[in-house]
Amino acid sequence: MATKVKLRQKAISGNRRSLYLDFYPPIPHPKTGKPTRREFLGLFIYEKPKNPIDKKHNTETLRIAESIRQKRENFLNKPEIYSEYEREQLRKKELGEQNFIEYFRKLANKRKASNYDNWISALNYLEDFTNGNLKFSDLTEKFLEDFKEYLLTTKSKKSDKTTLSQNSAVSYFNKVKAALKQAYKDGILQTDLNAKVNPIKPAETNREYLTLDELNRLAKTPCSNDLLKRAALFSALTGLRFSDIQKMVWGELEYIEGQGYFLNYRQKKTKGVEVLPISEQAYSLTKGTPNPKDMPEDKPVFEGLEYSALQNKHLFKWIGSAGITKNITFHCFRHTFATLQLFNGTDIYTVSKMLGHKDLKTTQIYAKIVDEAKRKAANKIKLDM
Repeated sequence: MATKVKLRQKAISGNRRSLYLDFYPPIPHPKTGKPTRREFLGLFIYEKPKNPIDKKHNTETLRIAESIRQKRENFLNKPEIYSEYEREQLRKKELGEQNFIEYFRKLANKRKASNYDNWISALNYLEDFTNGNLKFSDLTEKFLEDFKEYLLTTKSKKSDKTTLSQNSAVSYFNKVKAALKQAYKDGILQTDLNAKVNPIKPAETNREYLTLDELNRLAKTPCSNDLLKRAALFSALTGLRFSDIQKMVWGELEYIEGQGYFLNYRQKKTKGVEVLPISEQAYSLTKGTPNPKDMPEDKPVFEGLEYSALQNKHLFKWIGSAGITKNITFHCFRHTFATLQLFNGTDIYTVSKMLGHKDLKTTQIYAKIVDEAKRKAANKIKLDM
């Protein structure tokens, strides 16, 4: 019985229709071997084209899809007319016609939380650069170098007045490289483009921190928002991010006789599960009972802690009242923890684990800060010789 292959459409987001082939009777899925009737082509058309460019896109895409349909039908019903080499070339050509943007979107949708947001941001810049249509066959080293240059020079979507920051460009280009790596693993790309293209080099960032003297002055200085003050000092004593302090609940804290207090939590940013010992002084900032198990398990430890422009004003006013002129944000208290730990002799591996870093290289930036500070200190003593 001959296999009938029809070209069909399915409505998707953004006023678009995804194109797929409908097989009857079903054919074996190329990966699982199970019977299937559908094969999505990674191509789309606009449901209501708004301009000549959209109309041209629809015409060309439907022509490509029909060509794939015809060849697939011939392949299934008249395999004898193709040699093994021709069949392989046909398969590669069909893969090359698939839309990399749609493939990237599918990978993005598998991500969660902040990593998902980062992938979607990268997708938005990729769509702007390609007008939303990029075939796998158009992926070349030159294209990727051009996109890299685009990221380094384009305006930020958050502000038309500023260029996209270099470290954001680093992050977004790395997402594209990750998608290329996956496409090579999936057999869609015939060459490992990810390995051939260098990533964007990250910019050196100035990680501001407080000295121990400045931190003590802050602790003694009143703040108009006591909750914010306690949370900031808690960050300086534990190295926790704002997001992890904000979501922390009493059920994640425990006290073990003879060992002290511990925090068992999952990092919001990296999703890594961590067990972090915390000092009695840090725990005292929570204003909890001596044993955290006596507190409501699901209640936030720093209930009511919010990130807003108003809270930043409280933070800046508090820092200024302490006579500190540095540009300190909440995240700087995490930098302070890391830097002071290294200043006081804690080894970099331990600091890295306490910060929840997956890669020791991320922590090494603090070691550079400490080395530079020590160098400046050494040069302060000069003899009149």
